[in-house]
Amino acid sequence: RSTRAQLLIRGPLALLAALLTMMGGALWLPEGAAGLDHLVLPVVAFPLLWAGWFLYACLDPRLLRGYAVVGSAALLQLGLILAHVLAAKAGGA
Repeated sequence: RSTRAQLLIRGPLALLAALLTMMGGALWLPEGAAGLDHLVLPVVAFPLLWAGWFLYACLDPRLLRGYAVVGSAALLQLGLILAHVLAAKAGGA
């Protein structure tokens, strides 16, 4: 595959991982004194999250390992979010 095609795959995967990490951050970060830290910190850190996932996927010498690590992190965050939503739905019903 060409480098251009690899970048087109890595960018959206890193974006998805960063979005899921940002959304999941509200669940695993402490609330803080004002009760807003767990909401604001992931949003402020989003550009760093995206850059970190993208650079990792680009700089890993093994293409599939880079995809696997970033994809696994995204799936882990998705699982955390789904578990939280399902628990809230079961408790609120």
